[in-house]
Amino acid sequence: MDINSIENKILQYKKEGKRLFATSSFQTHSVVLLHVLSRVDREIPVYFINTGFHFSETIRYKVKVAERLGIMVSDLLPHVPKSMQTNASGDLMFTYDPDYCCFLNKVQPVEALLKQYDVWINGIRACQNSFRSRFSEEEKTGNGVVRYHPLLKWSVQDMNAYISLYNLPVHPLEEKGYRSIGCEPCTRPANGNNMRDARWAGMKKTECGLHINTKNLGS
Repeated sequence: MDINSIENKILQYKKEGKRLFATSSFQTHSVVLLHVLSRVDREIPVYFINTGFHFSETIRYKVKVAERLGIMVSDLLPHVPKSMQTNASGDLMFTYDPDYCCFLNKVQPVEALLKQYDVWINGIRACQNSFRSRFSEEEKTGNGVVRYHPLLKWSVQDMNAYISLYNLPVHPLEEKGYRSIGCEPCTRPANGNNMRDARWAGMKKTECGLHINTKNLGS
């Protein structure tokens, strides 16, 4: 758990005049990166990708963490209203096209945000799944924005130890068996060892799209 290297990297970016931002899903493990950022520079803006489908517990947890750490958190909202995310029968898009639902509510808003910044800090980790294990600490998007993954090599044990060390708050749904928490319609309590298996249960889908096309995102 090398915090000094993260601090040095962020200070290097700032010395180079880079414009930095972070995104957070405000799950329990999200609090680690947010706490690290609060120790380094509380002025780095943090964006919560508010799809409009989050658990009410996540919204309350976001407020609690932001107040505890003294960080600036803004909601990043979809460009397309929910009234235009339905089929002819009135069914919301997540029921029949979850990939495009994720695109409209997560990917598209972040694409627009990338035009304003040089470095995107996010908390993906290699141990989360085989796809994420192929990432490097730094990756470039299509428009040249650097994705910085400071916690890429951290294990679940590292994350839990850090949370315990600093007595950081946990997401209230954890006690109900939720270990990877996203939008309410596409999240279930975890049954196995893989925390992300509870996302999009029963579908051939493991990612929302933000991290799949990293080299093209923003191009």
